[in-house]
Amino acid sequence: MPKSVVTGGAGFIGSTLVDRLVDDGHEVFVVDDLSSGSLGNLKDARQRGTVVVHQIDIVSPEIVDLVRTFQPENVFHLAAQIDVRHSVADPVFDAKVNVLGTLNMLEAARHGNAERFVFASSGGAMFGDTFNIPTPEGQERKPGSPYGVSKSVVEEYFRYYKENYELDFLSLGFSNVFGPRQDPYGEAGVVAIFVGDLIGHRTPTIYGDGSQTRDFVFVEDVADALVRAARIGGSRYLNIGTGRETSIAKLYELIVEATGADIAPIMAAPRRGEQLRSCLDARAAQEHLGWEAWTPLEEGIAATVDWFRRVGG
Repeated sequence: MPKSVVTGGAGFIGSTLVDRLVDDGHEVFVVDDLSSGSLGNLKDARQRGTVVVHQIDIVSPEIVDLVRTFQPENVFHLAAQIDVRHSVADPVFDAKVNVLGTLNMLEAARHGNAERFVFASSGGAMFGDTFNIPTPEGQERKPGSPYGVSKSVVEEYFRYYKENYELDFLSLGFSNVFGPRQDPYGEAGVVAIFVGDLIGHRTPTIYGDGSQTRDFVFVEDVADALVRAARIGGSRYLNIGTGRETSIAKLYELIVEATGADIAPIMAAPRRGEQLRSCLDARAAQEHLGWEAWTPLEEGIAATVDWFRRVGG
């Protein structure tokens, strides 16, 4: 039975990945401090397969010994400080979690004799504002927030560990991931926020004029990319997105249609550190991993709305 570590495994993307790994026959070691994740997200996976959960911070030195004992083939590192606005307000904390935490997990992977390190990066945040849309991997990186800086900085550590310890890696730069289990309060996901508000009969807020764009990719497609990355490797960075821009105003229209809640949004001033346009060219992932974003935006929104309704909005 293959063995995999998933940091942030009780979170939105992490628990979806754990579901997939269990279905593929993996024994899974989840590392999560439960600051935003929930053990409820892992209930089904724990009933179907072998899933061990350790509630611990990724900067804790104890993780190295825990992973050494487990001896995984793969380490999926998804735990992170993900809020762009929080990174602007507290860049030191952002760096502690996203830089030092990642370095600690690299040490854990090395001492645990892992074959591959798969990292959840952020394509849009690393590249910053650019008019080269969809943005390819070779685009010059000009992150507009400490969050984007932290995601970019750790790439040099991956190369160091590859060259010095033969730890293969694949860094996947996600566009805007959405889907079931995304927290409309604790995570920076506009789809979840809009759906949660509309299902709960609250008035959502659009920051800026709504013309800013994002590339929305469904969470199950992202989990598929992560699994393929662990199987194939290659020590490189790849964009994971749809290659299609959607404005926030258009997204809002689609969610209003899906929920049937015709509520006009509040329009507020744009927030510091957020990009005007973000959309990733993912053709390299198709070539290297055989991966595509299979789920249309409307279908993903419908699945998200259905999940929110089932769990009570």
